[in-house]
Amino acid sequence: MQHDKVLILDFGSQYTQLIARRVRELNIYSEIHPFNKIPTNLDDYKAVILSGSPMSVRSQDAFHPELKGIRGIKPMLAVCYGAQYLAHFSGGEVAESNTREYGRANLSFVEDDAFFKGITAGSQVWMSHSDTIKTLPTNGKLLASTHDVKNAAYKIENETTYAIQFHPEVYHSTDGKQLLENFLVNIANVNPDWTPNAFVEETVEALQAKIGNNKVVLGLSGGVDSSVAAMLLHKAIGENLYCIFVNNGLLRKNEFTDVLEQYKGMGLNVKGVDASQRFLVALAGKSDPEEKRKAIGRVFIEVFDDEAHQIQDVTYLAQGTIYPDVIESVSATGGPSATIKSHHNVGGLPDFMKLKIVEPLKALFKDEVRRVGASMGMDKQLLGRHPFPGPGLAIRILGDITAEKVRILQEVDAVFINALRDAGLYDKVWQAGAILLPVNSVGVMGDERTYEKCVALRAVESTDGMTADWVNLPYEFLQKTSNDIINKVKGVNRVVYDISSKPPATIEWE
Repeated sequence: MQHDKVLILDFGSQYTQLIARRVRELNIYSEIHPFNKIPTNLDDYKAVILSGSPMSVRSQDAFHPELKGIRGIKPMLAVCYGAQYLAHFSGGEVAESNTREYGRANLSFVEDDAFFKGITAGSQVWMSHSDTIKTLPTNGKLLASTHDVKNAAYKIENETTYAIQFHPEVYHSTDGKQLLENFLVNIANVNPDWTPNAFVEETVEALQAKIGNNKVVLGLSGGVDSSVAAMLLHKAIGENLYCIFVNNGLLRKNEFTDVLEQYKGMGLNVKGVDASQRFLVALAGKSDPEEKRKAIGRVFIEVFDDEAHQIQDVTYLAQGTIYPDVIESVSATGGPSATIKSHHNVGGLPDFMKLKIVEPLKALFKDEVRRVGASMGMDKQLLGRHPFPGPGLAIRILGDITAEKVRILQEVDAVFINALRDAGLYDKVWQAGAILLPVNSVGVMGDERTYEKCVALRAVESTDGMTADWVNLPYEFLQKTSNDIINKVKGVNRVVYDISSKPPATIEWE
């Protein structure tokens, strides 16, 4: 089935992926392309959205999209930089704003127009720009203002072209979803038929056509992406899917056996390989984070290759790659900068494996992966799992890795994660974990002086991991969790809570 598609031209905004996700939430398929790599066949797209940008349209280095074949022909929505670009180069004027227009604002005037159907004055929007539109472009008609920004929204008469200086895609624009729906569904007549059920049906058919009777090997991680990819492939090719779940000795407590048990219930053909000792030997004496990552990656490839060779006549390697991994983003310097990364568990497999790649999730964002999994009846607990780094606890143990340090951190992590579940907080947190610090501190337990390890707890809220805020967990919860860790985990006498946001800190410590 052919779906109506929306083309999003990326000018390097931090919010471009968010535009695509908001459009997808309307059950409309959207694709992001760099502004300077516009697809040659525009017939495939029913509407076009121009993103924001860190660049100024007044700069000599301003990004210039080739809008021939789009403007006046396709319904077009220009957001922030896009709105200023249309004004500045089409008879209007953009100037530096007296005050940086950043943060929440409220619409003070709204024209009666299909674009603002259901949206009234007072609606909150999110601004993020230092330039402002002083004069509308030729044939521009004002549609909305805020107290500080007169030309907050406009349209070009005699075209299906709309422009806004605020960001409808961010959470703080309270009617942003309504605005996008007004433009895409009511004005551009895009058919909202991109649903999880449709995706499953079409993907299974496509996989069957591509793979035929060939065999596929997939490295499972126990996470959401690889598990949903496995279920799609299982639906398509059944027994010809061979899943390998490697225990690198750096998983959470009991995770290897628990996840294998969970996979059994899903009917998957899974082989569990306990290579924990092999990984610990390779990590011995290594403290540098990059050295640890490389050692884990190398041993994983060796173990995976050994196991894959035991399966006769494998043709395909499946990966749980998702859409953010393959989007090309535009850098602020003007050139497109590829942000393609390999799947964190199967990335960097050597050429000698000679396998073709199949990536059933590469069109989906993480939240869509979860919805697709839910539509296939997958376990809610598995789909709701927090992200977990490919190198596992190795990058949450600062310094060198030993079996004893892994044991300590597994125990601490189990107390913390179970406490979040018991308190009903797990699903309110995007990612949580514990970090074992290379610090011993003095403590008193009973009448004895101790000199033991310090652990840090980390819990963040985020939508995609690109930015994150620390979670304000209740003091009572932290107090009880700290007591439980110190009382139950031998070797720890101090617990601290990490209250750093990303940026400037990262979510993981290494």
